[in-house]
Amino acid sequence: MSVKKSVDGNIRKKNKTLILNAAKKEFVTYGFKGASIKRIAERAGIPRANIHYYFEDKTSLYQQLLDAIIDIWNKDYDSLKLDDDPKTALTAYIRSKVMFSRDDPDSSRIFASEIIHGAPVLGKYLESDFKLWVQHKVAVIEAWIQKGLIDDINPHHLLFLIWSSTQHYADFNVQVLAALDKKEMAEADFEDVVNSLTSIILKGCGIG
Repeated sequence: MSVKKSVDGNIRKKNKTLILNAAKKEFVTYGFKGASIKRIAERAGIPRANIHYYFEDKTSLYQQLLDAIIDIWNKDYDSLKLDDDPKTALTAYIRSKVMFSRDDPDSSRIFASEIIHGAPVLGKYLESDFKLWVQHKVAVIEAWIQKGLIDDINPHHLLFLIWSSTQHYADFNVQVLAALDKKEMAEADFEDVVNSLTSIILKGCGIG
């Protein structure tokens, strides 16, 4: 690879990262319908034409942002495997989900907004890749049940409980802070969240 191609590739990567980060803030603030390519360009500090060089339109930009969020969730935060010890796997999964809410709350809020609005962009994903991903996780939990490693619970509702309880601290952060009478959550607060949710969920699964 030539030096020029390497430099060009780095510039493209840098610009796309700038645009996606700016778009994340824009979509969180205004939602998909209210978001503006002009404001995204201003947030990124680049000409508006540069955005259209990398993304066809606002929908394309939004789609790629959602794809990136899903990719992280399905890979970096996926710790439920068939041969795993349930206590170890569920503990790790709960922690990773809570820490994602701590480290990247905007991504959680964008995903939540998309779902709340009927998944206009993610509809096909929910009917295909997402469904297969869930089926695999359900099969893992069912295998644990059959082996007597956890109580006979509904695997779907266990997953829903983990998703909703961990993402609550990102999606409803304002409400959480009001209830806790805090201006922001500290590291110790998130550790308390992890410990509390882990204890409640594991006990609900019959894991001592």
